[in-house]
Amino acid sequence: MQKSLFFLIAFSGLTGCAAVQLGSFEEGSGPAPPDYSNPSSWAALPGRSDEADLFPEGSPENQANAPADVFFIHPTTYVKKNRDIQWNASLDDEKLNRKTDESTIRYQASVFNLAGRVYAPRYRQAHYQAYLSKQREDAAKAFALAYDDVRQAFEYYLQHHNQGRPILIAAHSQGAQHGRRLLKDYVDGKPLQSKLVAAYLAGMPVSRVLYQTLPPCITPEQTGCFCTWRTYRKGYSSRYYQQDSSIVSTNPLNWRIDTVYAPKNLHQGAILRSFIRVHPQTNDAQNRQGLLWVSKPKFPGSFLIFRKNYHIADYNLFYMNVRENALLRVNQFHEKE
Repeated sequence: MQKSLFFLIAFSGLTGCAAVQLGSFEEGSGPAPPDYSNPSSWAALPGRSDEADLFPEGSPENQANAPADVFFIHPTTYVKKNRDIQWNASLDDEKLNRKTDESTIRYQASVFNLAGRVYAPRYRQAHYQAYLSKQREDAAKAFALAYDDVRQAFEYYLQHHNQGRPILIAAHSQGAQHGRRLLKDYVDGKPLQSKLVAAYLAGMPVSRVLYQTLPPCITPEQTGCFCTWRTYRKGYSSRYYQQDSSIVSTNPLNWRIDTVYAPKNLHQGAILRSFIRVHPQTNDAQNRQGLLWVSKPKFPGSFLIFRKNYHIADYNLFYMNVRENALLRVNQFHEKE
């Protein structure tokens, strides 16, 4: 049973971590910057064997023939608590790189290998404590450094890999924080918007008024739009989301942003830790108060889940729905060309 549990259980303590004191952020004193001409600066690249190539039973990857590209920005995996922590992760940390590859690249980036060729940069991600620290100016600098790496990776990808192909931008958590800014800087109202299939920004709030011309997706086949959701147990409420009615929530079971309930018979399959086996109809979903509410999922070992925050499983819970939807939007994009 242990092998079938979500990362949700393994990481369930994260939301309760107390903030620790980090030193002052000193410009130029952090880890060495990445070189995106070096394949080692990428967690996933087409034509190379990596965790983004994995696929669940019955749904093989198709990167060699895929007509689109995916630029995937991974979430925070830099969470260690020892005294050596820095504001930003080093790309030379092999243990951390392996953790990133075996978690988010395997279980999240791989969602998109049916619809496109997957490019996932390593970047000097901000430490998890940057979200909790009272040193807000230092934390902002750490996030800015992380985003600058993502921006440079995206520019390198555009110059050396894209060759005019349609693009999906996908991200989670800290990755979605950088992804929503990337869309604003490079896509919204820019020539590149004509090449955007869709953006999947899970795990971070995105306002419907953030962009001038980039709308939220409101149908399953719509292109040139963004999807976003944050998953919680039904009944969970947040004053932050209640106070900001502009925050969008996309229901991955029906791809609507209204509050229409989606029953579990629309659920195509979750992926658990064992990865290969697909678990359909594990949960329903409904948008409420800027969040995505689901009933407690039912799968082997789910009785051990007590938290209402399912953030870590934003993609895992809806793996097959997102996988099929990304392919649908790519196909629709090409039909419109």
